[in-house]
Amino acid sequence: MICLGLALYECPGTKLFCMRMIWTFILIAVAAVAQPGVQRKDFQVPGENGIQLHLREVVAAKAKDSSPILLVHGARVPGVGSFDLPVPNGSLAADLAEAGFIVYVMDVRGYGASTRPAEMNEAPEKHPPIVRSDEVVRDINSVVDWIHQKTRQPRVALLGWAVGGHWAGYYTSLFAEKVSALILLNTLYAGSDKHAMLGHGTDMEDPQHPGNFNRTIGAYRFSTASSLLAVWDRNIPEQDKTGWRDPVVAKAFADAALASDPTSNWRTPPSFRSPNGAFEDSFYLAIGRQLWDASLIRVPTLIIAGERDFWSRPDDREQLAQELVHSPRVKVVVIPGGTHFVHLDRPERGRDQLLRSVTEFLGK
Repeated sequence: MICLGLALYECPGTKLFCMRMIWTFILIAVAAVAQPGVQRKDFQVPGENGIQLHLREVVAAKAKDSSPILLVHGARVPGVGSFDLPVPNGSLAADLAEAGFIVYVMDVRGYGASTRPAEMNEAPEKHPPIVRSDEVVRDINSVVDWIHQKTRQPRVALLGWAVGGHWAGYYTSLFAEKVSALILLNTLYAGSDKHAMLGHGTDMEDPQHPGNFNRTIGAYRFSTASSLLAVWDRNIPEQDKTGWRDPVVAKAFADAALASDPTSNWRTPPSFRSPNGAFEDSFYLAIGRQLWDASLIRVPTLIIAGERDFWSRPDDREQLAQELVHSPRVKVVVIPGGTHFVHLDRPERGRDQLLRSVTEFLGK
């Protein structure tokens, strides 16, 4: 059997392994047809303590000695589902590759095709939230070191979406010497103690211990396709969502999220698992607790957000900009009308401006 660098997963038997392989081949083949000038390869990068981290390389066929950039996903949907959908305007990774970058898309431990902690094979209520920021930073470091070795480039740019931006910022505050530039898309940063979705008074807070995360939420969560699209729907200010978001992209997003978990079809309706550590960290950011210090960052930093984003807040952008005192260049961009999913919305709804802002900031 040819495995092309994919690791066996912790689920028993070979049927799920074969299904995952087949789905991976299909996604790569469809994407190759959609953008014939872009090539993709999947790798398993060794992490700490035997962890394997899935990493996709996306590069234009004409690329030569290009700068590397690593894309870091958010709290629920893994890397490929977030950044490399095989449909038009569904792959930020491919667009950046065509702009001249060697693009890498990772899955943090517990997500997608990376190793899943043993707690995810048990009922979620048996364990506290898993995969906190300190572990993610070590995963990013393993991947960055691997990219350095493969590309022979001294530094890697990082782009993180939502909690992925928090992770990328945290990492850069510790390892700035390995990073060429930092891009934070719709990212929280302790700029306020008020947040309607994540903060005080929400189900994220322990009702018996205000200010503490609600541990009854458990180690991980299940998400359905409808739950993904519902939060996106609410963020679009028009009754007809198709004018803002291509239905083909929305379907590909939901399908890729479900396909990222080999156990999705074990449940009705199908649902995929994601660790809750990202939500615990985000809760503390949402109530104003600072988990990393932007003054430690010494690389150019782009703070970019959709005007309608429900995750980050204007206060987060302002505090980040004020505390990036050692960054040689700081730029803040707010995309008019942009949603939390701006990189997957229609080009005229902010996606084009996002891509243009990123490439111009990185000098492409």
